[in-house]
Amino acid sequence: MSDHTTVIVDGEEVRNSSPGRVVFGVQGWTKLDVVEHFVRVAEGAVRGVRGRPTMLKRYMEDVTVDPIYHKRASKNTPFETVDIRFPSQRPGRMNVPRTEADVVRLAQLGCLDFHPWPVRAEDIDHPDELRLDFDPTPGITFDQVKQAAAGAKELLDEVGLVGWPKTSGSRGMHVYMRIEPIWDFFQTRRAVLAFARELERRMEGLVTTKWWKEEREGVFVDYNQNARDKTMSSAYGVRPTGFVSTPITWDELDDVAIEDFPLGGFADRWDSVGDLTAGIDDSHGQIDTLMEWVVRDEENGIGDAPWPPHYPKMPGEPPRVQPSKQRRPDDEY
Repeated sequence: MSDHTTVIVDGEEVRNSSPGRVVFGVQGWTKLDVVEHFVRVAEGAVRGVRGRPTMLKRYMEDVTVDPIYHKRASKNTPFETVDIRFPSQRPGRMNVPRTEADVVRLAQLGCLDFHPWPVRAEDIDHPDELRLDFDPTPGITFDQVKQAAAGAKELLDEVGLVGWPKTSGSRGMHVYMRIEPIWDFFQTRRAVLAFARELERRMEGLVTTKWWKEEREGVFVDYNQNARDKTMSSAYGVRPTGFVSTPITWDELDDVAIEDFPLGGFADRWDSVGDLTAGIDDSHGQIDTLMEWVVRDEENGIGDAPWPPHYPKMPGEPPRVQPSKQRRPDDEY
């Protein structure tokens, strides 16, 4: 195969170098297979990243080799950029995809899936999206993950938010909710934590918000995915498993499996249902009820939960040390 080819997306020509490089060795799928996937689903894939600061997770060889993470935009980036500050308060400049052609450019750079912030470049301090990440602990099945997601759907209906579910492409599920961008990262993270804790109470024994792995049992709702600079794989990305992170309808939830959506057969899925994220940008809701739950939890002595280890110590945060290593009064003697 030639050392490069070109593809047309939304009327724009995009160059693709090394199209014959095998990215998925077991299946034999090449870089061109990945690029052609994103050409096909560009309308939906751009919806997840349009106007958002986006981290590049680049597979320079194949999926057996660890990717390179690029948070900062290069000097010769083909994308629009925005100035941001990371949690450390260090400044940076991040890529901001805007077009369907940009989606294919990301794939050309070796990105199999995309990792956008939940904010727009026009307002980098106020998220317009909440994210639920359902992560199974050892021994938990995908059916149990789906059960947790179904419980979240009922709770979202109760608080007036519209949830947009998708498979993670790995072992879990994601649910996204658009919100009005009037709250900061600290507040939206606490809102998701309050939601997850309420779900934990209602689905006791199945759902957990325990941050420390030694305490987790069941389906972990990773509230910290809503912290500043944290990202999740957006819709239609291809995971190292070879499966696509696929939007579904809530009616499909009972019967869906992650293995239903391999890269090699995804064209049939797209041709059958089209873009199931269409309409997400028109579904902004309010989080007032969740913020009321934050206050309620505080009044009941349930404050903040641990942040990821590389974040600055936050006000009201409990000790950032796993429970089995915490110093106890008897240790002093």
